[in-house]
Amino acid sequence: MHANSASPERQNAQQRAAHIREVVLAKGMELRQRYPVLNHQDALGAAILAFALAGMIGSAALYITGHMAWWVCLLLNAFFASLTHELEHDLIHSMYFRKQRVPHNLMLALVWLARPSTINPWIRRHLHLNHHKVSGSEADMEERAITNGEPWGLARLLMVGDNMMSSLIRMLRAKTWAQKRSIFMRTLKVYAPLALLNWGTWYVFLGFHGANGVAALLGAPIEWSATTLAVMQGVDIAVVVLVGPNVLRTFCLHFVSSNMHYYGDVEPGNVIQQTQVLNPWWLWPLQAFCFNFGSSHGIHHFVVKEPFYIRQLTVPVAHKVMAEMGVRFNDLGTFARANRLQAPPVASGLARAGLRSNP
Repeated sequence: MHANSASPERQNAQQRAAHIREVVLAKGMELRQRYPVLNHQDALGAAILAFALAGMIGSAALYITGHMAWWVCLLLNAFFASLTHELEHDLIHSMYFRKQRVPHNLMLALVWLARPSTINPWIRRHLHLNHHKVSGSEADMEERAITNGEPWGLARLLMVGDNMMSSLIRMLRAKTWAQKRSIFMRTLKVYAPLALLNWGTWYVFLGFHGANGVAALLGAPIEWSATTLAVMQGVDIAVVVLVGPNVLRTFCLHFVSSNMHYYGDVEPGNVIQQTQVLNPWWLWPLQAFCFNFGSSHGIHHFVVKEPFYIRQLTVPVAHKVMAEMGVRFNDLGTFARANRLQAPPVASGLARAGLRSNP
């Protein structure tokens, strides 16, 4: 450890961030020397993708042939899909097949097919790279879209797990017809065609089974046509093997990500203030379907070019130096503050005193 790490209070935010970056990068280099297989980044990315896709297809086949319960298939495929999300994120930062466009774009296409609930990854690339430039500000469209900075309530709960609902609520809130039309057209553009099919299938599933549930309660079951029942059988299968796993994965990822990023009073370019480490024990059920995002993603803001599996391996060292340099850990007050770093001025002095380690 460097001597300057003993007195972080004497360093500015940029110096502390640089120290975190230096320590984490050194750990990554040490891991690569100890385990030479980690140097084969392209091959590892392709292998993880093959593993995730084989897992999703295998689970689907076992469910469809009656050898696996629907809920086991749904949970397994949510986990496998979470691996493809991490791969997409790494691909956005050009970590696999950087100079080979065909395999690079093929991987992007495959991770999108595994997660049809998401926006077009080629469009997301621009949004995500912008996120790193303006994290915590109103211009951070990627985090704002997944409810970062929204006060907690019914609207945020609906928006956090449903991309279409998020767009709809933003459209309803827009003050002018021009703004409403802009949000509508942008939604069609970024979600076509896969997410529109995915969420459309989800709403048909909810509508059909919701109508049957209400009819059963009223004692007047609906007599659906044979064609409708045949179509719904296909919809039910799609929901178990692909749509449902991604609804679960989306909720887990967006809940964790939107609350581990800060919003509104972050100093521009101050990486120390952009994120916290959010890993309380009770979040583990959610972390399981977003590959431990709350624990590991903050590291990525300091060391952008490390793939997700290296980032995960550096967690113990990274957390130690991040804590020393003033990054917050499990600041649960963020839920009451709509993700602000500080409580609003009207809050009591006691509440403010409870906020520790403001970087």
